Amino acid sequence: MPGPRIRSYARPKKGTIKRLIKSLWKHFKFELIISLITLFVSILVNLCGSIFASLITQVVTNAVIEGAPHVFTGSFNASLLNIIPLKTNLTQLLIALSCIYGLGVICSWTWNRTMAVVTQKYLNLFRIKMFSHMQKLPIKYFDTHQNGAIMSLYTNDIDTIRQLISQSLPNIISTGVTVIGCLMVMLFLSIWMSLVVILGTVAMVLNTKIIGGRASRFFVAQQASVSKVEGAIEESITGLKVIKVFTHEEDSLKDFEKVNDELYGNSTKANIAGNIMMPINGNIGNFMYVFIAILGCILYLTPGTYNLSLTGFREVSPDVFYGLLLVPFLMLCRMFTNNIGNFSQQVTFVVMGTAGASRCFDLLDEISETDDGYVTLVNIKKNPDGTFEETSERTRDYAWKHPHKADGTITYTELKGDIVIDNVDFSYDGKKTVLKGVSVYAHPGQQIALVGATGAGKTTITNLINRFYDIADGKIRYDGININKIKKDDLRHSLGVILQDVNLFTGTVMENIRYGRLDATDEEVYEAAKIANAYDFIMRLPQGFNTMLSGDGANLSQGQRQLISIARAAVADAPVMILDEATSSIDTRTERLVQKGMDQLMKGRTTFVIAHRLSTIQNADYILVLDHGEIIERGNHESLIEQKGTYYQLYTGAFELE
Repeated sequence: MPGPRIRSYARPKKGTIKRLIKSLWKHFKFELIISLITLFVSILVNLCGSIFASLITQVVTNAVIEGAPHVFTGSFNASLLNIIPLKTNLTQLLIALSCIYGLGVICSWTWNRTMAVVTQKYLNLFRIKMFSHMQKLPIKYFDTHQNGAIMSLYTNDIDTIRQLISQSLPNIISTGVTVIGCLMVMLFLSIWMSLVVILGTVAMVLNTKIIGGRASRFFVAQQASVSKVEGAIEESITGLKVIKVFTHEEDSLKDFEKVNDELYGNSTKANIAGNIMMPINGNIGNFMYVFIAILGCILYLTPGTYNLSLTGFREVSPDVFYGLLLVPFLMLCRMFTNNIGNFSQQVTFVVMGTAGASRCFDLLDEISETDDGYVTLVNIKKNPDGTFEETSERTRDYAWKHPHKADGTITYTELKGDIVIDNVDFSYDGKKTVLKGVSVYAHPGQQIALVGATGAGKTTITNLINRFYDIADGKIRYDGININKIKKDDLRHSLGVILQDVNLFTGTVMENIRYGRLDATDEEVYEAAKIANAYDFIMRLPQGFNTMLSGDGANLSQGQRQLISIARAAVADAPVMILDEATSSIDTRTERLVQKGMDQLMKGRTTFVIAHRLSTIQNADYILVLDHGEIIERGNHESLIEQKGTYYQLYTGAFELE
């Protein structure tokens, strides 16, 4: 089986932003319209505020020039955008400015609050969608991706999407509209001074493209490195006991330092480039400000100056040039450069958010586990004459409901647990053959034991019965039905599985046992615990069956955890059982107790047993010895001992299973 790997995400996929916006629009169309309207009004308010601030400057300048004593009540001549003449006073302008900024506060609050709510709602839906899709992915996906890297999608990458939606995209829209508005107003005021702004803008864009482009690449690499670090941490936490047992703390630290140093390198390069870009753009803006002030002074000192603007040639009196043109232009220039700087800063966050969204969409684009099955498992009620009929009541009798597409008829096949694996070939990666020509015949109620060294293909056989993977060649039939025709959920409902690695979930002991069948009653849970011989130790726990388990049952011994796992399988009451090293983690005394429960659990059921302890399978109906994906011996315990082959040597200790 291929080992875990970490995918490399050098560049986000094209169209990621478009896909994200389309998804947002689909779920929150009304809220986004409200947000966009209030955002544009807020931008317009800021521009109007700057214009009215320039009018106040004109009024104050005129008052100083004319020597008027009543600045607040006296009427003065002013000009809107140096085009429309106005008769106003400072009081009127201050009232107008207060109303404008008041409207700006309301709009700004509205769009910020709306976007905050939309963002969190969307991320909530996005995480649910990712988690739901993740559970539908084939086992192969989790075999080839580190758990920590997958977890990073739900934490680190989702957070970059939050930054992108709630801040970066609205800021880019805001700065873009503001920059265009400022440039139009400045062109109306003076083309000569606007040329300085345009040249400075070109310099800022080049700086953003060159330095910002490098920063963006490093930020994307930083995101990928973060997932590697989280994967390494998750792996170390999971295997901490092993690390301590073999005193590999130093080696583990060195391995972590490698991925952490990679993160350090990418983060350092990204932040250096990002931190350099902003001061350079800021200083370009300062130079623009100085050059415009110098140009304005030159125009101010030149008698009879003609000011070129989009409205044509207009003579501007040097006496009023400062108040009518230069100060408003400088204010607009400062707003323009600040927004250009903000825009360049947001570009980096957009790249990071796009990279995070791209990785999340990659998960959503993974092909779900396919299921073309149409045969379902139903409860049946047997009649005295030996016939049976489908029922909605829960019974311990089942049948396969098989609709026939050709003639529209439905046939029922009683579930007996007859499993035939016929000449099956299988490979995980399409290159290395794991199973070759394997045939297994398990009749109802039989116990089939699989023996062989690690990697011989024992677990692979049980994975194929569960349809965790689909076979390349051969057939697997369940009660005469090709398992490809059976719906996977129904197939797996008919199989009880006990694994060597026990997984317990956060919750009570009863909830963990009931996980095998969620509609099981308390009495059925108690009975299952008794079958697994877990009842006595559970009752000795602080709260009995209501004892809370956490950290994968860290407060229980390995044997106790396995007993709960066996009880979980018992409550599922499946007609076919798969026991994968079920007693390997249990001590000899506990094993005897469990074996009694296991015998009762396996009674009347077809059972596949994978065991390293050959003493536990002596009573098996058939024992299959596997070697490199092939069955080299088969028979019961006595016949295999008489053959004195591989099984005999394993049993007598001449060979080891590993």
